[in-house]
Amino acid sequence: MINSIIEGISTALNAEFGDKYKIYANELKQGLKEPCFFISCIKPTSRRFFNRRYFREQPFCIQYFPESRNRETEECNDVTDRLFLCLEYITVTGDLMMGTKMRSELVDGVLNFFVNFDLFVKINPDEIPVMEELSQTVSAKG
Repeated sequence: MINSIIEGISTALNAEFGDKYKIYANELKQGLKEPCFFISCIKPTSRRFFNRRYFREQPFCIQYFPESRNRETEECNDVTDRLFLCLEYITVTGDLMMGTKMRSELVDGVLNFFVNFDLFVKINPDEIPVMEELSQTVSAKG
């Protein structure tokens, strides 16, 4: 599911910013060409709910490396405004997902934009391993 969400984020970024901006996912390569985005999922969690339902919290960090080094703050502010809009809803495997907990921060000239794409999943009972048989012999004195 995480890879599908990364693909959905990448598609939304490409639709908003176009082909001028290179998009990297999961590993940052040396020699990247700016301006570019780097997408990573940071510390996903899963909590069990009732009857084979799980809540998956999936926080993502989209880093933006600006093109201009002398106007990086202005450029990053413009990109932040556009990210709030284009990542509000993304399409993942044909369904819409809503981005929540959006925030951004500028660190050392690089924009870090954080967004969560949380969802409930239901595990198919056929996927849950069944316990094998257990036998026990008990004896008592007297």
